[in-house]
Amino acid sequence: MKRKAYPTDLTDAQWEHLEPLLPADKPGGRPREIPLREILDAYWYLLRAGCSWRMLPHDFPPWQTVYSQIRRWKLDGVWQRLHDRLREEVRLADGRPTQPSAAILDSQTVKAGDNAGPRGYDAGKKTTGRKRHVLVDTLGLILALVVTVASVQDRDGAKAVLLDARGLWPRLRVVFADGGYAGQLVGWTKRTCGWLLQTVLRPVGSVGFIILPKRWVVERTFGWFIKYRRLVKDYETDLVMSESMIFAAMTHRMLRRLA
Repeated sequence: MKRKAYPTDLTDAQWEHLEPLLPADKPGGRPREIPLREILDAYWYLLRAGCSWRMLPHDFPPWQTVYSQIRRWKLDGVWQRLHDRLREEVRLADGRPTQPSAAILDSQTVKAGDNAGPRGYDAGKKTTGRKRHVLVDTLGLILALVVTVASVQDRDGAKAVLLDARGLWPRLRVVFADGGYAGQLVGWTKRTCGWLLQTVLRPVGSVGFIILPKRWVVERTFGWFIKYRRLVKDYETDLVMSESMIFAAMTHRMLRRLA
């Protein structure tokens, strides 16, 4: 008997779009008994609902099976490859070239769960946890991502994420960021990556919330993260798993946009 669908389940159209992009099963061993679609549905339920692995509903495959598959894909870099492929498709569907010419840089600090692995203290946000350094295109889609402990300064995290992106985006010319990235990082970015780092500042005398050109794009991306409640806090034992969960959440979002 087929189970009742959850709101996070893939539709048939989304599955048809995703299935050709998935890696083939390795030869040898036992044939797959549990459909891969069910495993993915369980994982996206966990991300969106914010539950722990052991609290996955019983009508999904056993949590150990889901975790084992997701962990293998994390180690093999599958989530980032899926994400990057879908990002290109979203850009093309929006009438843009696959290569961006502008990007936005920022970071987001989140608390760490009780059993999380490495963590640090962000004195600016007065938060103990992790920091997500991201570079996004003008649609808010991730171009590069690095998760660190929260004690890493924004400018140091920016260097890590910009180095990850260097050489991948031949059309990229300018990176927008807030005033916290001004100073020596501007020259370093030009020398190391060949990009102009342009800061977008609040108007003088402005009070309260204000939408800033370009910078609002990355803030919206952070808002997308938080819609997946498992990402409101960082519960992961290693930083690579934290990164792969963000790529998986954005993969899910882009699938819903494409199909």
